[in-house]
Amino acid sequence: MRRFTWFNATSLTLGFVFLYMPMVILVIYSFNASKLVTVWAGFSTKWYGELVQNEAFLDAAWVTFRVAVFSSTIATVLGTMAAYVLVRSGRFFGRTLFSGMIYAPLVMPEVITGLSLLLLFIGIGLDRGILTIVLAHTTFSMCYVSVVVSSRLVSFDKSLEEAALDLGCTPMQSFRLVTLPIIAPAVISGWLLAFTLSLDDLVIASFTSGPSATTLPIKIFSAVRLGVSPEINALSTIMIAIVTVGVISASLISKRSVVRQKQEEQEAAQS
Repeated sequence: MRRFTWFNATSLTLGFVFLYMPMVILVIYSFNASKLVTVWAGFSTKWYGELVQNEAFLDAAWVTFRVAVFSSTIATVLGTMAAYVLVRSGRFFGRTLFSGMIYAPLVMPEVITGLSLLLLFIGIGLDRGILTIVLAHTTFSMCYVSVVVSSRLVSFDKSLEEAALDLGCTPMQSFRLVTLPIIAPAVISGWLLAFTLSLDDLVIASFTSGPSATTLPIKIFSAVRLGVSPEINALSTIMIAIVTVGVISASLISKRSVVRQKQEEQEAAQS
């Protein structure tokens, strides 16, 4: 058994400081009373009040929320279907190509994905707006949902589905009444992950958005180019809080799913 040495503790501390210190500083200075983001002038929440009255940021936030909800929902449906086909259908003609196309966005640079989607939308004559951003976010987030759901389906006990079929259920009823409730934590985790990825996306949205639809990351990036304001610090703090809640929720749901699976295996072994 390896001991936790001072070297390991120091390395871990420096790693966490390097990763999270900038975000901690951003959160602290979002409560700064001064307009200068680098000069501390006392604690204040007035910039959050100013943010609520900023129509441009509010409109961009509403667009971002709608895109995240729609894209994560569609990606969850399609990703779950793709995972079920890959895990349950066995070997079929074109399986390797199909799985490669599903998982390609995981390793594809976002610039390439955004540019290819932009050329596709121009080629089919689709005006850029909320619809194109939703389609783009669905494209790259579906693979993450598929990975999460596939990992749960691999360890799923197929005898439960077979028992439902023996009792007279159709394959669709077996999936709806037996399979889906059991893999629901993985499906919810995939939705939360897709929702978080959509909220944070900047590169792909910058290629696929239009003048009528500007997401919050694009708005923040455009504002930062003119100088960082305390309102941007406040807005970034809110986004960090939302993403943190989403990631923690997904982790807790996944952990609960694993615990439930172990309990089911123990009960099955005892019976």
